[in-house]
Amino acid sequence: MAEELKTLMEIEETQFDQEQIQYIAIANIRPNPYQPRKNIEEEKIYELAQSIKTYGLLQPVIARKSATGYELVAGHRRLLACKKLGWAEVPAIVRELSNSAMATVALIENLQRENLSFLEEAQGYESLIREFKLTQEVLAQRLGKSQSTIANKLRILKLPREVKEKLQIQELTERHARALLKLPGEEDQLKILQEVCNLRYTVQQTEKRVADYLSNLEPTAVKERKKVIIRDIRIFLNTVRQAVSILEAGGLNARLQENDLGDSIEVTIRLPKNKKNSAQAVKSTSVAAAVQRPLLPGQ
Repeated sequence: MAEELKTLMEIEETQFDQEQIQYIAIANIRPNPYQPRKNIEEEKIYELAQSIKTYGLLQPVIARKSATGYELVAGHRRLLACKKLGWAEVPAIVRELSNSAMATVALIENLQRENLSFLEEAQGYESLIREFKLTQEVLAQRLGKSQSTIANKLRILKLPREVKEKLQIQELTERHARALLKLPGEEDQLKILQEVCNLRYTVQQTEKRVADYLSNLEPTAVKERKKVIIRDIRIFLNTVRQAVSILEAGGLNARLQENDLGDSIEVTIRLPKNKKNSAQAVKSTSVAAAVQRPLLPGQ
């Protein structure tokens, strides 16, 4: 794999022999099935076509043989520009490459020649990992990036489809998207995203707005959790019983009485008012404990 990429990168840097170039009918070249770029601006293709018309195609495309002809490996925009000019053939270098090498190079070419959108880049990483069963670490090594960079890119894909579409339409940045990831749900994300778009928030303003929004959510969440606990009568009664047991263990003669009144439960706790009763309770508790404790040999 490493050798395939090295060979291909050398070709991309124009280190090739003229005898390696073949002229292939454009009609016989299928698009790269691993092409990460989903949206290509027609204006960019037109500009490239005019440049090729004036100066010629300075660098051949790269292809590999397939059962029905050829598959494009690198040079997607160049091929589209040549088609726009009405060319029947295009100069190409033909290489034998694995699917993994083909997909990796397609992604690298797009990243180096003209930046993909951050969503297209993340989708490209996900496609390579899924298609070729790569780990994030292995993919990072192949692309010359850190594993944390790959992980952060992939996290963006957890955003709901509607949120991702709106991010792309509004041409917001990756950092805008990562700020939205902190919000708990799609409804919250869309609400803040609409605000970001309408008021044209910077990244810093977006991050502050998300932080403020989350801080306002926290008290409500705490309040709701308390209500759930109090409404469960069994948990409440067990808590009271445990508290009385702790008082008794500490020497206080506490008494707990529960009366089921049908639609409610009456709980009565009696505590002694003077130390004498408490001391007597401690003595009684100690005696009772001594009676109940089994005798050891020799006692």
